Formats: sequence, C-alpha cells, structure tokens
Amino acid sequence: MTVIQDAPSNSVGDNSAAPRPDLRSLVDQAAGLKSAAREGMGPRSTEQQHARGKLTAPERLELLFDAGTFQEVEPLRRHRSTGFGLEHRRPSGDGVITGWGQVHGRTVFAYAHDFRVFGGSLGEAHAQKIHKVMDLALSSGAPLVGLSDGAGARIQEGVTALAGYGGIFRRNVRASGVIPQISVILGPCAGGATYSPALTDFVFMVRDISQMYITGPDVVQAVTNERVTHEQLGGAEVHATVSGAAGFVYDDEAECLEEVRHLLSLLPANNRELPPEAPTDDPADRRCESLLSLVPHHANQSYDMRAVIREIVDDEDFFEVHAQWATNIICALARLDGHTVGIVANQPASQAGVLDIHASEKAARFVQTCDAFSIPLVTLVDVPGFLPGTDQEHRGIIRHGAKLLYAYCDATVPRVQVILRKAYGGAYIVMDSRSIGADLSFAWPTNEIAVMGAEGAANIVFRREIAAAPDPAAAREQRIKEYQQELMHPYYAAERGLVDDVIDPAETRAVLASSLAMLRTKDAPVPARKHGNPPT
Repeated sequence: MTVIQDAPSNSVGDNSAAPRPDLRSLVDQAAGLKSAAREGMGPRSTEQQHARGKLTAPERLELLFDAGTFQEVEPLRRHRSTGFGLEHRRPSGDGVITGWGQVHGRTVFAYAHDFRVFGGSLGEAHAQKIHKVMDLALSSGAPLVGLSDGAGARIQEGVTALAGYGGIFRRNVRASGVIPQISVILGPCAGGATYSPALTDFVFMVRDISQMYITGPDVVQAVTNERVTHEQLGGAEVHATVSGAAGFVYDDEAECLEEVRHLLSLLPANNRELPPEAPTDDPADRRCESLLSLVPHHANQSYDMRAVIREIVDDEDFFEVHAQWATNIICALARLDGHTVGIVANQPASQAGVLDIHASEKAARFVQTCDAFSIPLVTLVDVPGFLPGTDQEHRGIIRHGAKLLYAYCDATVPRVQVILRKAYGGAYIVMDSRSIGADLSFAWPTNEIAVMGAEGAANIVFRREIAAAPDPAAAREQRIKEYQQELMHPYYAAERGLVDDVIDPAETRAVLASSLAMLRTKDAPVPARKHGNPPT
C-alpha cells in the first residue's frame, strides 16, 4: 500500500511558508510589463522609428481605432527560440501588437508589426499571435486590418518563421470573401511577406515609407546587374501606377489610416450582413440637370466620367479604388440614397475609355469584391471596344477580358447598367449588359449600341459597293448614314428588350435609387458546385 505523507512545511506546496505579494503589486507588475512592451526596445528605438519618418505601432493603432477602444491580445507573449543570441533577447509582445477595437462604433480586428522589436520580423510566437487574431476575426465575423512594417521572416528562427507565414496565407484565403481584409503597408514588406497583402481585399501604401517587393535591390543587382533603389523597385508610386498592387496611396500615415476608417464605414462586417446605411440629406429623386451638358453628344469627344459619378451619388462623394492604375476604367465605392454601391465606369478622358488588359483585371477584381460583400453594382457605359493591337493580343487580352466577363456573370448582387453614349462590340457585352445578367439596363437618348462604329461597319458591310461607286467617298458617307439610321438609333436596343428604358439623363440618380431599392431583396440562387474555374 502506498502511503501519502504530508509535505514538509518548507516545500513548494506550502503556501504559508512565505508571504505572497498583494494583488495590487501583481496588477502593477503586469501593467509594468505591458508598458515596457509598448516601449519597444526602449526610448531610443522609438526615436529611431520617428527619425525614419514613421509612427510606432501603438501610435498607428491609436489613429485607426476609436479613442480608448483597443483591447490588446497576448501583450506578454515572448518567443522561446534559442541560438544566435535570441535566448538573451525575449521582449514581451515579440514585435507585433494584436487585438480588436471599434471603428465608427463597429468591431474591427488588427495586427501591427512593431519595427522597433527585431525589425518587426516574423518568428514563431509573432506568427502565432497573428494567427490567433485572424481566427478571432473570422469566427467573430469582423473585418481584419494588417499594419505591415517588418523585415520579413526572422532568419534566426529558420523554417518555423516560414511556416508562420504559411499559416497567415492559409487564413487569408479562408477569410477571403467572408470578412473584409485590409492591408496597410507602412514600411518594408519583402519576400514571402508580400503575399499576404496580395491575398487581401484592399492594399494601402504611404509615399516614401512603404515598399513591397519579392526580392530587394541587392538581389536584383546580383542577378540582373540592374541598379535600382527601394522606391524604384517597390515604392508606393510604383505599385499605384505600374503594378496595380496598391489600391490607395497617401502622403502621410495619419491621412492613410483615416481613409482606412472611411473604407471600413462603407463595408459590411462580413458576407452575411449588408453594408451599413448612412443617413443623407441628398434627396434620392434629385434631378441632375448638369448631366445634360457634362457629356458631349458626339461620341468621339472626351469628358471626365468622375464628374458624372459626382452628380449621381450622395453628396458628390465617392471613394475610388486604384485611381492611378488602369485609368481608362473607374472603380469606386459610394452611397446612393444612403446605401453603399459599387460603381464601374469607362473613363473617356483616358484612352477614350477603351477596355484593355489592366482595365479588365481591375474591374473584374472590384466586381468580385462587391459581390462577395453584398454591394450592389452600377455600371456606367461609354466604351468604344477592346484595345486592338498585337501587344494586347499576345499578352492575353482574351484571357484577361474574360476575367471581367466571368466576374459579372458570376455576380449575384443587384446589377444596374446605364449606357451613356457608345457601347460597341464585345466590350458592350462585357460591361454588364442584359445578356450576361444585369437586372436592369437603362440608356440615355445619346446611346449608340452596335457591333462597331458606323464608319467601320459601313467599310465592311458595303466594301464592294463603295469600291465600285463613281464617287467612293460619297457612297461611304451615304452607307454610314444608312447604318446609323437602321442599327444605331437610340431605341434599337430598347425595341428588342435589351434596354429597359431610354431615360432623361437628369433623372439618372432617381432611376438608379428607385431600381436599387426594388432590387434590395433580390434572391439569386447559385448552382450547386464546389467553385467555378475563372480564367487566369
């Protein structure tokens, strides 16, 4: 029989052997550790961060969240790695701040790399903190914001750091289309770290402090002998205008984070909710008389589609995505009668509003994002067609144009098309025509819907007659007029049910508001399938 003896009075099990610290001192100790974590690696590390022209992670979170609402998660977590001196440097927080708070009174989760601690590099504990807050965001059905300012994987931790990134990427994909995910690049973001922003819905950058690239300038020079700076390789302007990786670019962090807050106010918390409403004093049936003069009657004259959008939306306010990339198409979030809408519009002021590879990709991604988060789509059409040429064909305009076609056909949210002027060829079909599922299609009296422009059509259809005529120029003019009168008059599509009504441009806002109100209860069943296979 085993005899259990009492423990000696001086053993660890005897709680009366030594006086325990009072609760207040324990609370103060915990507070001190948390305060130290917020200081990074000390005052000097904060000074160095400010000297780089950057805010600290706690300062950024203060700007992002409503005052006093941020609740940190695992502020005392430390890494458990050894080797390369890491065992002697184990700061609380491990270089990332995670938690949740309120943005305009709604719950939002966030993580912020702290460049003051190990350069914001990602190790095992660092990654696990991010994994946890991502899981909380997904299970709670709330948006996630990542504030990136880190040196990539923590080299001293080897493959465990790389596995940490894998866990982030997997969670990005699981959350895609379920909760809004926003990436804010506020420092370096290199190597594998760049794929997390690429997997999220929106990417913000700040001029002069943000960089994203797979391989840095040193590697580029070693491999290609090309000398390039960090800014030239992956700065904010490059990704806003050339690569299209950044949807928004700002001059300073405060403005950037304020615009992140604004974007969140336009989005639902998750894919099971509708976007929040915002009361407005702008009447839904307000007439837009200026639209009669804003858009030139002649199809070849240029104008700025942004002016049209301003007239239609609430309080002339809209939030444009990728404003500096693929400028021949506009993608924007706005409110109409207090409800969030997504607007896709050709831009005649840039390349005559033609569709090309980049415009198709930009609009396709935007349509998919709106559809994922129950944001109705308004498509404003004034398109001469797809951009012709060997460059576009060889780079895959067929594949890329099909992305936009697929996105519209797959979308189940309310969809309303308005044709302002020309809508030619396949581009007319792709820009959410009735034939691919638009719920309603309206046209202004200036609309021209046809396979192609009258001049090109006449040259093809009447080629032999024109060539054989005594006066080919006069014959061509006559045939052009005939084609316009027969197939391009503003009521041709309406007579065949492909346009629901030809409307007064001044009534565009009222017609859209009424149509979207009717479609708010739209129920569009989807086929039983695991997922589609969109073009790449």
